[in-house]
Amino acid sequence: MRKLDIYEKDCHSYSIYLEKDFSHLSEKLKDLHCEDRSALIITDDIVAPLYLSDLRDQLKKSFRHVESLVIPSGEKNKTLGGIEKIYEAAIQYGLQRKDFMVALGGGVIGDMCGFAAATYLRGIRFIQVPTTLLAQVDSSIGGKTGVDFQDYKNMVGAFHMPSLVYSSMHTLSTLPLEQYASGMGEIIKHALIHNPQYLPYLKEHRFALKNREPECLLETIYQSNRIKKYFVEKDPFENGDRKFLNFGHSLGHAIEKTADFYYSHGQCVAFGTLMALSLSKGITEEDLSEIESLMQDLLLETRCKKLDHKAVLSAMKMDKKQNKAHLQFVLLHKICAPFIEEGLREEELEAALARFMEE
Repeated sequence: MRKLDIYEKDCHSYSIYLEKDFSHLSEKLKDLHCEDRSALIITDDIVAPLYLSDLRDQLKKSFRHVESLVIPSGEKNKTLGGIEKIYEAAIQYGLQRKDFMVALGGGVIGDMCGFAAATYLRGIRFIQVPTTLLAQVDSSIGGKTGVDFQDYKNMVGAFHMPSLVYSSMHTLSTLPLEQYASGMGEIIKHALIHNPQYLPYLKEHRFALKNREPECLLETIYQSNRIKKYFVEKDPFENGDRKFLNFGHSLGHAIEKTADFYYSHGQCVAFGTLMALSLSKGITEEDLSEIESLMQDLLLETRCKKLDHKAVLSAMKMDKKQNKAHLQFVLLHKICAPFIEEGLREEELEAALARFMEE
């Protein structure tokens, strides 16, 4: 259906495939020469009943031996303890250095599987099979892996690039509304930081996207993948421009943590995006109103439940991306012109929080 190739500086290249189902997976795996290798599928207890059997059958056409591990779903399980369970399964099934792990699920599974693959036997290969919209447009691409540690989100991790990303459109049909909307949070973020033609496309096709019309959804995922590809190839280890992909994430992550994961990740990014837009002096009230309307049409909330502002700011300061000397934010000079701002005052942040929180 669609294909992109990622060529990352100082890293290996890999391909991203957008397909209608799992039926072409064995064909795409040929270049990885895995006929004599084993694969361990990592998935969760929500995805497993839906897609594990089908994926296992497809992988058996390519791998000598296929096993699976089902772990509890949710961000609260993205811990070092969860990684230990993956190590234990890998040892139990005798996974060797030339074997593979396969992530079947959303961003949590992809992060955990990738980190386990990066550190098991000092690094083995892994394949991303993202089943959520958010994972297909964002987290499965670029090699960021890791887990949460104590009060710190994604504090322990590694850059470990997948050997292949295979996104199947049919998995999106079973996504609950909340998880589908979560992906839209990242999609809108992409349209705000790069490619001036993308935001008008989303506005024009908002109701087709809301209704999950296949062709429109495929084009949207492809365009978001192109944007992620652009930043990842330019800056694979996030030393420069790749930081722009964190637009909406500074306050978004803090809200996610402070609300005890009441909201999905993409929904928190949407809240953070609105707040970052309100802090961006080059963004007009009309711009902000149009983005808010787009979010609502794409099933996202635009008002966060009331949270303690000080607690949110405290959580934000604990983010690993923050500079200890200055609060670091991605803002916009205008649409598709991001920059790093380090001069924001806490009063400005509190005003942004208050604007998009319920009374």
